Amino acid sequence: MREHWIVGINPVAGALANDPARVREILVEQGSHNPRTAELLEEARRLGVRVHARPRAMLDKLSAHARHQGIVANYEVPAAKSEYDLAALLEASGDAALFLVLDGVTDPHNLGACLRSAAAAGATAVIIPKDRAVGITPVVRRASAGAVDRVPLVEVTNLARTLRELKQAGVWLTGLAGEAEASLYDVDVKGKVALVMGGEGEGMRRLTREACDHLARIPMPGATESLNVSVATGIALFEVVRQRGGKS
Repeated sequence: MREHWIVGINPVAGALANDPARVREILVEQGSHNPRTAELLEEARRLGVRVHARPRAMLDKLSAHARHQGIVANYEVPAAKSEYDLAALLEASGDAALFLVLDGVTDPHNLGACLRSAAAAGATAVIIPKDRAVGITPVVRRASAGAVDRVPLVEVTNLARTLRELKQAGVWLTGLAGEAEASLYDVDVKGKVALVMGGEGEGMRRLTREACDHLARIPMPGATESLNVSVATGIALFEVVRQRGGKS
């Protein structure tokens, strides 16, 4: 098992709420009088998690000088899910399966924001390639506002093969591309679906694009030519929610 330090009030709260057994200890800045921090420490003690007061300099070092808000937690990172877990996730979701596929998102803030939107939309899982993604880091965890503990992240060795296997399992793949002719709002995404998003700058790779059943664009009548991947992901996910009548 790997360990890392979760930094900040919301990430620590998310870990305590969703996976407290993996929180090994919490360090709080000496002399802290933050009411929210006090609530977290009370909850941590109730759950049997060790709590220690430490100098701010120590928290600065452990958080690599990220904004820690006076609290950090030592967290045992679970083994990442892989392509071998997809069949069980698909079976559990049934006809409501909704996968988010990110082909090469390398910015931790973008990945965190995508995970947050996926969790809010009730996504079955987020799928990323092992070799072209940032993975879960403290920055990703913070940007996700606890979503990393609520939506499965699946790391696959061959994304194109995984997409083909999803298609064989009855999942329709809709790729988002700015040059596509079809509007996302005209594509039926009410059944088992996977939304496929490209990475920053390059977009989807050729094999990823060719694996998609549909390519669609988000209509933008304004002057902007493209959207940040995390913004586009949120729009696309909630179009699925809208078409499903508010249910994921």
